[in-house]
Amino acid sequence: MNIDDFLRGHGITAARHEHAAVMTVEESEQLVPPLPGAKTKNLFLRDKKGARHFLVTVPAARIVDLNALGAALGAGRLGFASAERLHKHLAITPGSVSLLALVNDVAGSVEFVIDRSLWDAEAVHAHPLTNTATVILAHADLEVFLRATGHAARVIDVPAAA
Repeated sequence: MNIDDFLRGHGITAARHEHAAVMTVEESEQLVPPLPGAKTKNLFLRDKKGARHFLVTVPAARIVDLNALGAALGAGRLGFASAERLHKHLAITPGSVSLLALVNDVAGSVEFVIDRSLWDAEAVHAHPLTNTATVILAHADLEVFLRATGHAARVIDVPAAA
């Protein structure tokens, strides 16, 4: 799936900024120039049995309390999903995890969770299925994108680790 074509096809204009490959928030702080909108961090998680999968988008600086998040989602114990699961469900590789990867979840098997502060932001940052670029997605366009992919946003205050 070409994400740029998908976005354009749904009337979404997202400014794209190319940069060196980044694998972590720390690297993005060093290699991505300051951009308007809220910086994000994305976690691809699974429940203990591997039956439920979650794409969780939080502010870049947030350290998530996975136990509290699992309880809030009614999912029990959560853990990071493997690279194989990431590829199977979102067709991307580690380092490129982003809410835009929901475009590849045609089976609707991934639950999307976003922190309330990001949902309320005017715009958020997202990797366009590669970690060598960042796009700025306005809130209205985020809603259009989610509808187009058949995903609902579960907006919660994602618990931070103490």
